[in-house]
Amino acid sequence: MKQTVRVATLLSLSAATLLASGYRIPEQSLNSVALSAAYVAGANGADASYYNPANMSFMENGAFTEVAMTYINLPKVNFTNNGGSPSSTGTPSSNADSLSEAFLMPNLHYVSPKMGNWRYGLSITAPAGLSKRWDEAYPSSSANEFTLKVIEVNPTASYLVNDQLSLGFGLRGVYTEGVVRSSASIASRDLNGDSIDFGYNLAVSFKPIEDLTFAATYRSKVDLTVEGDATLVHPAIPGGYKGGASVTIPLPASLALATAYKMDKTTVEFVFERTYWSSYKNLDFDYDRVLAGFDTAIPKNWKDTNAYRIGVSHQYSDALKLMAGFAIDKTPVPDSTIGFELPDSDAKLYSIGFEYKVTQNLKMGLAYLYDDKEDRSVNQGVGLGKINGTFTDSSAHLLTASLKYKF
Repeated sequence: MKQTVRVATLLSLSAATLLASGYRIPEQSLNSVALSAAYVAGANGADASYYNPANMSFMENGAFTEVAMTYINLPKVNFTNNGGSPSSTGTPSSNADSLSEAFLMPNLHYVSPKMGNWRYGLSITAPAGLSKRWDEAYPSSSANEFTLKVIEVNPTASYLVNDQLSLGFGLRGVYTEGVVRSSASIASRDLNGDSIDFGYNLAVSFKPIEDLTFAATYRSKVDLTVEGDATLVHPAIPGGYKGGASVTIPLPASLALATAYKMDKTTVEFVFERTYWSSYKNLDFDYDRVLAGFDTAIPKNWKDTNAYRIGVSHQYSDALKLMAGFAIDKTPVPDSTIGFELPDSDAKLYSIGFEYKVTQNLKMGLAYLYDDKEDRSVNQGVGLGKINGTFTDSSAHLLTASLKYKF
C-alpha cells in the first residue's frame, strides 16, 4: 500500500508539469511565425511592442495595429513500450497514441504615435499552454487530460535616448487556468485552478549604422500562484478528498540576444535565446488538510535551454514581402522526470510566410511553421510509474493569418 500511495503521489504531482508552461509558444504574430521567432532586432511593426519594445522608437510615426489568428495542430504522439514498465494497475503497459489536438489562438498588438521621445504599446498574447490527452489505460492513469490556458496582457513603453540607442520596458500581467484529470482502476483525480500573476520585461536596441541593429530583451520569471479545487479518490484517503489546492510554479525568465542586418531589400536576423528553466526545481501541492504522501514535494530538476534562430525577409516588390525561418530548440526536461503529460524532446523548426500591402495603410499576410520534434527513448527502470519506451511522431503545425493597419 505504501508503494501504491507513493506512486499515486508521483502521478498526481507530475500532473502540474503542464502548468509550468512547458508548452511555451514564442510565435505570437505573423512575422514571428514566418521567421521561426527570429524577430527581435528586426521587429518593426505593431508586434514590436511584444518582441522588442525598444524598437518602437525607431519606427516611423503613426499608430500601428495587428490582429492575428493562429491555428495550431498537434498530431498524435506515439508511445512504444520497450517492456518492463508495469502500469499503475500492475499489468504490463501497452503501446499508446495521444489524441490529436487543435486550437485557435488570437493575438493583438498596438503601437502608439510618438509622444516626444516616448512611445507606448500593448500586446495581448497566449505565450504558453495547449493540451495533451491520452485514452489508453497506462498513460491515462497519469495524463488523461492536461489543459492549460495562459493569457498575457503586456503594456510597454520605449524611450529614445538618441538616434542610435533606445530603451524599452513593460509590465507582464499573466492569467493562468489549468485542468488536470486522470483515471485509474483504484484512483481518480480532478484538479481545476487559476491565478493572476505579474512580471516585467526589458529591452535595448542599438543601431551603430542605419542598416545594422543589435538588440537584447529580457522577460522576467513569473511565479504562477495557481489556486483552485481538487477531488481525489484513492484507497489511502478514506472518504476521498474534496477541497482547496494550490501550487506555485515558475514561468521561467528568458534572455534573447539578436542582430539584424539589412542588405538592400533583404534583412537577415540571428537570435540566441536562453530560457532559465532551472528555476523549476520541484513541485509541491498544498491541500486544505494533510494528505500523507500526496502533498510531498518531488524533484523536477529541469535545465536551462538554448534556442538558435535565423530568419530572412525579402521585399520582393513594393507590395509583397517574403519571409522564411529556421530554428533549433532544446528541451528542458531530463529523462528522469519526463512523463506522458509532456513527452518533450529537442526540435527543429521550419517556417515560411508572406505579407501583402492591400492599400497604403492595410496589409494582410499568411505564415506557416512546422515544429519537428526528435524521437525520444526513455528508460527509467522497472517499477510502478516508470517509463521504459520511445516517444515518436511528436510535432506541431502553426498557420497564422494577419491583418495590419496603420492609422
